[in-house]
Amino acid sequence: MDVIKGIAGNNFVVVGRVGMDLYPSAGVSIEDVDNLTADMGGSSANIAAGIVKLGGKSALVTSVSDDAVGRFCLKKLAQYGVDSSHVTTVGGEARNSLALYESRVQDHQSVIYRNGAADFEMTIADVEAVDYTRFTAFVTAGTVFAAEPSRSAAFRAFELARAAGLPIIFDVDYRPYSWPSVEVAADVLSRAGALSDVIVGNDDEFGFMAGSKDAGLQKARDLANTTAAIVVYKMGEHGAVTFANGEETRTGIYRVTALKPTGAGDSFMAGMLSSIAAGHDLKSAVMRGSACAAIVVAKPGCAPAMPITSELDAFLASHAGPTTT
Repeated sequence: MDVIKGIAGNNFVVVGRVGMDLYPSAGVSIEDVDNLTADMGGSSANIAAGIVKLGGKSALVTSVSDDAVGRFCLKKLAQYGVDSSHVTTVGGEARNSLALYESRVQDHQSVIYRNGAADFEMTIADVEAVDYTRFTAFVTAGTVFAAEPSRSAAFRAFELARAAGLPIIFDVDYRPYSWPSVEVAADVLSRAGALSDVIVGNDDEFGFMAGSKDAGLQKARDLANTTAAIVVYKMGEHGAVTFANGEETRTGIYRVTALKPTGAGDSFMAGMLSSIAAGHDLKSAVMRGSACAAIVVAKPGCAPAMPITSELDAFLASHAGPTTT
């Protein structure tokens, strides 16, 4: 399988949640808030929106609740240009994810509501209804594996994507509050990683899969040497290490005055994939992903803060450059 060729097709099927984000004005704490801004959230939906904003195509596969919040999410997907034809609606007590977070770094607080999450109701039948041959690459984030029936559905989607010749791109995206236990999470995320062609995660996430943070870098290296074509090991302010073609490439970050810590990972993934699709080499694509992350943390919101191509190019042209490693 030519992983780069699949990404270059720039037509992504993205599996995972969409939700509602609520956030106050810059610097305002949640307990002192008078007004909140609402927009789209959820890692997979954010990645899908980021890809479209940078010129690609994306379709989301997930479930939303049969209520006003679910309809809000569908409306936002349409506004961002994400194909929602494979988003199913579920009734009963299932509810869409809700993230309430502050636009500040110091004493930052976020509250995530994932009780009875609608996206965990995605079924094997839902993913089998997708024609994967319409797409050129498959993307998902780790939260999709945290509960059933979504977990089994996601693994089935991996099988179907693989059969259709799509490269599988996996953002580890470990969120402890979504999982029944640490042991289950470590096992399932490691299984998903072993099935993936491109794996992106931070040092904590790779360390989690390896059993300790000290072993995380070697875990990333081992995956690149065995099953994955590209592995990106992110280290926050210390940049990233990219493993591909038997080489290890270290890159820095673009320093900005951060308004919040949220949204960076989703924007990084969208920026990296879109840059590979646009013909940039892997190192340049990782750096452009880092620039997208920097842009997002300096603005309120997640999906609305993600750049379009002209904004990304303007940032790169006006910025002093990345840190060295």
